[in-house]
Amino acid sequence: MTPETPEHRLKRLAMRSWRRGIKEMDLILGAYADAGLERLSPEWLDLYDRLLAENDHDLYQWVTGQAPSPAHFAPLIDDISRHGNCR
Repeated sequence: MTPETPEHRLKRLAMRSWRRGIKEMDLILGAYADAGLERLSPEWLDLYDRLLAENDHDLYQWVTGQAPSPAHFAPLIDDISRHGNCR
């Protein structure tokens, strides 16, 4: 299998950001992706990729501050929350 190119990865992550289970997360993560996933380090892209596998209802509570996020996601969740003025 051919390894994923950086460009393809960014497109895949952007698509997954806009096609969530609930509209609120489409808007929050889609806008975050559109603002520039390319600015994220490879490590943060890996973390963002794992974040996209999480349940939307949990994600929404984390980015809005209704529930604490897992420690390993906390810096990324904070960045997403600041970007979307979610808190």
